Amino acid sequence: MAASAEHDVTRLEAFSDAVFGFAITLLVVSLEVPNSFDELMQVMRGLPVFAVTFAILLMIWQEHHNLFRRFPSMDGATIWLNGALLFVVVSYIYPLKFLFGQIVLPAGVRFGSGSAFRGVDQLVTLMVIYGAGFSTIFLLFAAMYWRAARRVTDPARRHEARVLLGHSLVYVGVAVLSMALAVFGGSAGTPFSGVAYAMIGPCQGLYHGLTRRYWKPPLPSAAIPPADPAPANDAREIS
Repeated sequence: MAASAEHDVTRLEAFSDAVFGFAITLLVVSLEVPNSFDELMQVMRGLPVFAVTFAILLMIWQEHHNLFRRFPSMDGATIWLNGALLFVVVSYIYPLKFLFGQIVLPAGVRFGSGSAFRGVDQLVTLMVIYGAGFSTIFLLFAAMYWRAARRVTDPARRHEARVLLGHSLVYVGVAVLSMALAVFGGSAGTPFSGVAYAMIGPCQGLYHGLTRRYWKPPLPSAAIPPADPAPANDAREIS
């Protein structure tokens, strides 16, 4: 039975890896070999965008890998949550690529005719779309860690699942902050909506530092000392 469950988890991971691989194909700079030097240079100019978006996708894949390595689970709810995660990842690719394609332009983000954005409101909408996709991905991770915490019986592993649930919610909090800056920040705050994602590293470091200090895993049950042997009966049974 255990071997069958492990096989099912392996199949789920293999399917997920195939979807991540498909998502990477949507990121590629060009599917065709350049026919001229100018076309080659155009492809090369797109490599920074590919590198950034590939790194973000790799980070999401690593989170997915760590989840199923620590908590291999194949219940129905986890399968559907994983499917929803993969759907959002594939849907998230084009906004991700478009956003970073505009950020790395030599002239920066531009508005007006002939530019990618007609006005600041379109940039705000793009940042909200990006933040909604990013936060949804990690809300789904949090839901799967919540499922794992409910299923495991070992207190230490349950504690680990709960800590990693909070780890996922840190990503969600940063995305919500970014969307809030984009929508309510005005002309001063909107440019910082993208910079907000640079806070992920410091926020994760602060979160894990605080959990290690104030939210310690449960101690293992104290070993029960063996009972003292029954005292020898010096009285001899009279035959």
